[in-house]
Amino acid sequence: MKIRRRLMPRALFSATVAGAAGAACLHIATDRPARALRELTDRAELTALVDRLARALDERDFDRFRTIYTTDATAQTPGGEASGRDALTAQASRSHSPDQVIQHFVSNIAIDLATDTAEIRANLLAVFAPATTDGTLPNPRFTLGEIYRFSARRLPEGWRLSRVHSTPVWSVGTRF
Repeated sequence: MKIRRRLMPRALFSATVAGAAGAACLHIATDRPARALRELTDRAELTALVDRLARALDERDFDRFRTIYTTDATAQTPGGEASGRDALTAQASRSHSPDQVIQHFVSNIAIDLATDTAEIRANLLAVFAPATTDGTLPNPRFTLGEIYRFSARRLPEGWRLSRVHSTPVWSVGTRF
C-alpha cells in the first residue's frame, strides 16, 4: 500500500499535465512522423525525377519531358539556353542526335527542400560515342563531367523541374 500511495500522486500529476497539454503533445507527436514521411517521399520523388531526365536523354525520349519539366521551364546547358518546355525539347533533340550514343550518369544528388519547391545539385558524367549500325559496341570519344543544378516545383500532378543549369567541370576527348 505504501508504494501505491507514492505512485498515485505521480500518476495523477502526469494525467493532469497530459490533460492540460495533451492535445498539443499528441499533435506534435503525430505531426512529426507525418512531416518526416512527407520529406522522405518528396526526396525520393525528386531523385526519381532527376533519374527520369537522365533516362529520357539517354533514350532520346523527349516526349517524356512533359512529365519532367514545367511548361515554363528554363535551361542553360552546353547545348545552349532555352525557355519553355517545347524549346527545351528542341534543344535536347539537337544536342542528342541519333548518330551518337550517350549515357548520363547522375550521382551525389543533394536536395534542399522547401514546402512546394526544391533546389537540387547533382554530378553528371556524360559519355558520348558514335552510334554503330553493325551491332558492334562503339568506343567512347568524349566524356564530360558537369554539375547539374535544378529547381523543382510541386504541381497537382507531382514534382516537375522548372530550371536546369549545367556547368561543365572537365572533359576528355573531342566532342563530335
